Amino acid sequence: MSHDLSSTTPAPTLLRGPLPILAAAVLWGTTGTAASLGPAQAPAAAVGATGLVLGGFLLFLTGRGSWSLITRSDRATRRLLAAGAVAVAGYPLTFYPAVAEAGVAVATVITLGSSPVFSGLLAWWADRRRPDVRWAVATAAAVIGCAVLVLGSEGGADPVRPLGVLAALTAGFSYSAYALIAERLIRGGHGSSPVMGALFLGGGLVALPIVLALGTGWLATASGAAVALYLAVFTVFCAYRLFGRGLRHTPAVVATTLTLAEPAVAALLGVLVLHERLATVSWIGLGVLVVGLAVLRTPSPRRR
Repeated sequence: MSHDLSSTTPAPTLLRGPLPILAAAVLWGTTGTAASLGPAQAPAAAVGATGLVLGGFLLFLTGRGSWSLITRSDRATRRLLAAGAVAVAGYPLTFYPAVAEAGVAVATVITLGSSPVFSGLLAWWADRRRPDVRWAVATAAAVIGCAVLVLGSEGGADPVRPLGVLAALTAGFSYSAYALIAERLIRGGHGSSPVMGALFLGGGLVALPIVLALGTGWLATASGAAVALYLAVFTVFCAYRLFGRGLRHTPAVVATTLTLAEPAVAALLGVLVLHERLATVSWIGLGVLVVGLAVLRTPSPRRR
């Protein structure tokens, strides 16, 4: 029988739940700016996949208990880990092609905007957890704000290619799937560090052949090595440690909406670091996005 998330999940405290997830989103929001500082000859998919491979191994090596989780778990847990690893690798391997086909703005909006919807539907299907009204309102506001923020500065003039849209939707599904799998493993009693280490080791192993196929010559340059190291340490290792910690106290359907803060951070960095300009409508979208996230940051009252 289905039931509301708010009736079964304790209201998360800000320090243990939403704030670590928002901090992870801030780190993810630096990805585009960091990648733009790398060598021009580096394939975008290779840059993202390399960050995943290096960061995934770092998460595994520092996640005490990751190897035991992989080798000593029951068959059901191993199946979840395998599915989660594929989903982890699926995100960068579909998001960056989506950017190439549909453009940064459209790919970002579709990927991040669809992930909370996929999370809600997957949770409803897998666990019979029906998202509550507050989640629906906050997600709608955040998605609309995200779309206005990113597309407002682009004008929507470029044609949207169906292949790019499909890749972006796949990336959104991949992200929501591994967030939900990680949440289930963590709520099942496994530590967040072992879970993230196991999932991202698997994701890194899946992505490694792609990195080798695309070429690694760009890593021999100073800027290439610096970008790869930054992405691995900050946007994978640190960000997913924070994300895993937040998932202990925050449902995945809420977490994926909170991470819509990522495009807001990316836009602000574009203004402050890359000296880009935002149209007035984009600032309005930023405000709507912040309001939507604020709704989720405030714990809802527990039902008696």
